[in-house]
Amino acid sequence: MSVSAPASLHAGARRTNGRAFAGGFVALAAGAAALSGALPVGFALATVFLFAGPHNWFEARYALGRLPARAGKLWGFFAVSVCGIVGLTAGYAALPFLVSPADLVSGPELYAVWCSAFLLWVAFLVWMRSRTNPRFDGGWVWPLALFLCAGAWLSPFALPIALVYLHPLMALWLLDRELARSRPHWRKAFRVAALCVPVFLVALWWWLKDAPGLPGTDQVTLAFAPTALRADTLADHSGAWALPDVSPHFLVAAHTFLEMVHYGVWVLLIPLIGLRSRPWELKAIPAARRSPTWARGVAAVLLFGLSAVVALWVCFGIDYETTRRVYFTVAMLHVLAEVPFLLRMI
Repeated sequence: MSVSAPASLHAGARRTNGRAFAGGFVALAAGAAALSGALPVGFALATVFLFAGPHNWFEARYALGRLPARAGKLWGFFAVSVCGIVGLTAGYAALPFLVSPADLVSGPELYAVWCSAFLLWVAFLVWMRSRTNPRFDGGWVWPLALFLCAGAWLSPFALPIALVYLHPLMALWLLDRELARSRPHWRKAFRVAALCVPVFLVALWWWLKDAPGLPGTDQVTLAFAPTALRADTLADHSGAWALPDVSPHFLVAAHTFLEMVHYGVWVLLIPLIGLRSRPWELKAIPAARRSPTWARGVAAVLLFGLSAVVALWVCFGIDYETTRRVYFTVAMLHVLAEVPFLLRMI
């Protein structure tokens, strides 16, 4: 009894901590859903202003702590990853200047080209990942990718809209993988808690499916955008132009809810369990341990990131709408960067 009792108490404490972590996630999601439904425009403005920059910095800091100091045999995988991230981001940023969703001639074709390039890039990364340890059969990825490419040509705007809603959920997948690595005894409770996300989405739909037009004059909106940011800008970004039969009110609220969950995971939950040291300490970053020169380079990257966060806040204060448009266009870079990073964690 004297041997098993401490072990039992330790296991009970771990389960309690896991439930507390899961409960915190549910509380975060519940608050995000309530505020998104009640103040979809104002809460969207506030969340992007407060968390868009910091969450990117924490994501970069986390990635630096997980990337190997040397690419070694993974050089090809990282090279394809970087080329795809840069090329696809540049192409996505150029699309609004080349076409508009209303362009029925060249618009769909160019979007279909981008979607096909994205799908084939992901397929190639999956195939490359399948050939490294732990290995798996990756041959299935090619017929699936070609099937999805055919779908992209039939409905060119479907994939970009899907990415708007699926990308925030990638943070949950990354959090689950991090729990498997560092807190496996918390994973079951978190997976149960994560089921609240679709439940809250259904609740938002039921609440807002017949809601009138989007509000845009609440105090939060006016505080962030004295010239009144047009609600239809948020609706367009949420895909209302392609989903005319769905309430724009619900679409903006759903997108805001998912983004806030995404921000909460990166700013609060992953740093809580995933950072091996304080964010400003470089000893846990493999690349920084290579040499003093590399350490200074990593420090410069992190300091540049902090400067970018401050600059983003300043730009939001000067011209919120333009900054938001630019941010969500350039943000495709970090959306794409999560794909190879997640594949390496599988």
